This record gives sequence, structure tokens and C-alpha cells, in this order.
Amino acid sequence: MTPDNNKTKARVIAFYLPQFHPTPENDRWWGKGFTEWTNVGKAKPLFRGHYQPRVPADLGYYDLRLPETRQAQADMAREYGVEGFCYWHYWFGNGRQLLQRPFEEVLKSGRPDFPFCLAWANHSWEDKQFNKDGGHKMLMEQLYPGDEDYIAHFNHVLPAFEDPRYIRVHGNPLFVVYSPHGLPEPHHFIGLWQDLASRHGFRIHFVGHTYQERDLPLFRQWGFDANILVRLFDVFKKDFSIWERMNAKFQRIALKRGRHIEYGRAARHFIGEEEKAADCYPTLIPNWDHSPRSGRAGHILVHSTPEKFKQHALTSLRSIAHKEEEDRIAFLKSWNEWAEGNYMEPDLKFGRGYLEALRQALQEI
Repeated sequence: MTPDNNKTKARVIAFYLPQFHPTPENDRWWGKGFTEWTNVGKAKPLFRGHYQPRVPADLGYYDLRLPETRQAQADMAREYGVEGFCYWHYWFGNGRQLLQRPFEEVLKSGRPDFPFCLAWANHSWEDKQFNKDGGHKMLMEQLYPGDEDYIAHFNHVLPAFEDPRYIRVHGNPLFVVYSPHGLPEPHHFIGLWQDLASRHGFRIHFVGHTYQERDLPLFRQWGFDANILVRLFDVFKKDFSIWERMNAKFQRIALKRGRHIEYGRAARHFIGEEEKAADCYPTLIPNWDHSPRSGRAGHILVHSTPEKFKQHALTSLRSIAHKEEEDRIAFLKSWNEWAEGNYMEPDLKFGRGYLEALRQALQEI
């Protein structure tokens, strides 16, 4: 499905976190009324020049239970060239779900009239603070009970696949799997879902998500039609000297501090040769800072600006300009991951700067 009035040369799909509303589970784990805004609002600078806290501007500290908020997000995304949202979808097995309310209301209400697709975040939820035994507390474990659960999962998302707003590639609904390696038998899962889809007259466009180039041939063997390659940490693998590696190890082990790297330096490695293939989708990354969620200075990109993001976006979009229009896809990481520092929504420091940068990049290609 292409945008109604799309005159751009690329299909930008933004990952969307449906976390910003209270849930019984988060109340139990973190305290009454907890949402991701709790971590965002209380974040503190952890070193000189660290940009924290990040304060939302135009949309404020919104609640995703409100249809007005969801409509405002869609209107803003459309205005700046985003084709649609890719909602993170949490199915833990045996019918257990989390954070499903915003998307379910989008699906049932028909509003906003804005394209969407789903990404299965098939990973366990853990409390990242170490417990007395030196491990992490399991909050919600990702399980794979078997075919009966796979079938129930398919039937659950079938109404979304059949919705006219659902994003399609060559007529097939796009479905992302966050961790293909997490599936006990990826080929079997894909085959089963494709068989179920064929009974309803369509085929699924399966997309595997990975941080590793070496996964691409394997995912193709498993039956994935395409892949999202997230090169968020490639700079550490490809552009760190021996001294920097030793210093980073010392900082991590002795001082319990992560690595801080200039955004511009990291962005040089956000795109590679693999993304030129029709079945490999690049990732647009405005920034990365996990410290509001984790509470520590881990791997952090610093000094990101709209201008630097625009140059990265231009490089990425030009790398896919030769592809067929349907395959000219780039995933934006992300629309609203505020506690990871990768978001496009306006904040008090940059306003709509990153959105303007994206629109300019789309226009210039």
C-alpha cells in the first residue's frame, strides 16, 4: 500500500512504540501509573554535555489511549513523508499480550486513516537491574508453545492483515519478526503462516530484523522475503582502534560505563553494500541513548543534530533509489522511542528539526 498523495521516491516506514499508557502489568512491576514517560522525565545527565532529560514539545506527554493523540501523530508523520507506522506487537505465547490497546483501537475504529503494519517483538521482558543472584528478574517470558499457539496468533492478526490500511509489498501484507533466531524452527513457523494465509487468498511478506550482516543468507534460507539490517553498533565493530577497544573494555568493566561515540562518526556505518539488494531494507537512525530506560551510561550516540541526520538519510535513501518502487523501503528507527533517544516527534531542543530533515532528504532524492 502506497501513500494516498505520495510523490516521494522512497517508502519510509516508522517503528512505533505503543507503550505510552498505563497497564496493569506496569503498575505491578514499576508502580501505579508507570509509562515510558516516567523514565524519560526523570532522566539525568550522566556526563558533561549529555542531552537529558528530553522534553516533548508539540504533542506533549501524551497518552496513547486518546484517539486525538493517535490522529495527531499520524497527521504529523504524513506531513513529513512517512508512509506508515510499524507497530511493535507483543505476543508471548498462550495468548498473552502486552501494550495491545492502542493498536487494537486503531484497528477497530478505523482511525487514524493512516497505513500501518506489525512487527512481532518476540523477546522476553526482564528487569535489567541485577538481582542478588547476579541475574535479571524475568517479567514476561517469550514462549513458543507450538502450532496451536502459532495458529491462534495468526487468527489474532488476520483482521489487521485484511484491513485496507495495512502496508503491502507487491500486494502482500508486510510482517516483521524482531528476532528470527528466537524462533525454535523459523522455517516451520513461516511455512505454517504462509499456508494459513493462502487459505484466505494472500501471501505474507515476511521481514527479518537483525543487527548482523551474516544473518541475511540464513534468513533467506528460512523463508524470509526481506530483511531489515540495523547497523546501530557497526561503528564499534568497524571503526574502533585497538586502543579504543581496550579503553572501552576498561570503562565497561572497571568503571561500569559504556561507550560514547559521535553521531556523525557512527552514521558513516549506518549503510553498506547489502542494503542495495532489493530484499534488504536500510534503517534511518536519528539517535541512540538507552540511559533513560536502563539508568546507566551504556552505548550512547552524542551530538546528533537534524543536519547530520539529513546527511545520513540522504545516503540511505540514495542507496535504494535504483530499486523498484515497491521495494524502495527504509525503516525509521523510530517514531517515538523516547527512552532510547531515537524518536522523530518534536522536542523542546530541536522542535520539528528531524522531521524537516527527513522531508528535505525525501525531496532532494
